[in-house]
Amino acid sequence: MRRLWAILLLAAGCAADGAGGPAAPARAPDPLNPKDPEMVRAAPDVFRVRFDTTRGAFTVEATRDWAPKGADRFYNLVRAGFYDGARFFRVVPGFVLQFGIPADPKRAAAWKDAVFADDPVKTSNARGTMTFATAGPNTRTTQLFVNFGSNARLDRMGFAPFAKVVDGMAAVDAIHAEYGERPDQGRIQAEGEAYLARDFPRLDVIRSARLVNE
Repeated sequence: MRRLWAILLLAAGCAADGAGGPAAPARAPDPLNPKDPEMVRAAPDVFRVRFDTTRGAFTVEATRDWAPKGADRFYNLVRAGFYDGARFFRVVPGFVLQFGIPADPKRAAAWKDAVFADDPVKTSNARGTMTFATAGPNTRTTQLFVNFGSNARLDRMGFAPFAKVVDGMAAVDAIHAEYGERPDQGRIQAEGEAYLARDFPRLDVIRSARLVNE
């Protein structure tokens, strides 16, 4: 009888290690497929992302309640490594620092029409806040900007911040501003890094953007 109990306990342990064990971790999302189920996961209520750039590092803290749809899109793009290698292509001192067109034209093409709905504006576009760029209502895709100054007028235009810089704002302020708004967004979409490296070589680069403590 004692041997039978040992066999039964061993069998129970094997079963627990199978279907009853911990769930496998989520796989990395596919950066070329906006419809990948892993690209539409809900973000945590609060999360942080560290950007390592050619001007140093800065960290943003996203608060999902501010703009849930925006926070979710940002969270999944970061998980996919989408912003790695992208350049800050629009730098307007006192106004905004814009980025979010990937270095790889294939990625840009995959996401060009992957629009998502607007969020109500709950938080003002104060200095250091991060917001998705738009081309009109419900046209957000992957482009982001950080507010250099207090841009409250953008609130009335529907730009909904979802995050703010909590560390390293000096690195944001130091991003190379020589080219202003000269880089052509259409050409960045079509040619990617090749165009920017050739015609605007001193634009600063996002070496990596990673979730912190996840």
